[in-house]
Amino acid sequence: MAKVLVETSARHVHVSQKDLETLFGAGYELTVKKMLSQPGQYACAERVDVVGEKKTLTGVSILGPCRKETQVEISLTDARAIGVKAPIRESGDLEGSGACKLVGPAGEVVLEKGVIAAKRHIHMTCADAEVFGCKDKDVVSVKVESEDRSIIFGDVVVRVNDSYALAMHIDTDESNAGCVAPGTMGEVIK
Repeated sequence: MAKVLVETSARHVHVSQKDLETLFGAGYELTVKKMLSQPGQYACAERVDVVGEKKTLTGVSILGPCRKETQVEISLTDARAIGVKAPIRESGDLEGSGACKLVGPAGEVVLEKGVIAAKRHIHMTCADAEVFGCKDKDVVSVKVESEDRSIIFGDVVVRVNDSYALAMHIDTDESNAGCVAPGTMGEVIK
């Protein structure tokens, strides 16, 4: 029985260097607050406001390092609350995604696209994929046991790259639905 750590990925923003400098000032660099489970990824001290048509999410964390394109990852509950479109997508698949405005201490960035609800996924190395009998872009299910709300997550995309660390990522809506606590393990079902 192959098990994987299930981690909750709360709302966050990935920024391009250009947008970072618009939001925080010319030459600005991100400040590492805490390293994350994926190698080289970190939560930053910097935060921005995500402005939708109805409301604003204040103080949303930025995750580093900078990326080629700015991307906002929120739950479907967040999207409805602030009045933005957030299609369920894999990270980086931004064509036709939602729009919003980001507000930082030095300026604002209007995103014509970039707002998504991240598709649930598992990061695996090539060795992990061999153990689990998976390959990149496979779609699996993951069974999560809890005292009151055991759940099976379907449509979980496997992402294989040797720069990853083994972990499944779900958003806060999904985590709440399954009472997922820190350290929760899930059973991969093919």
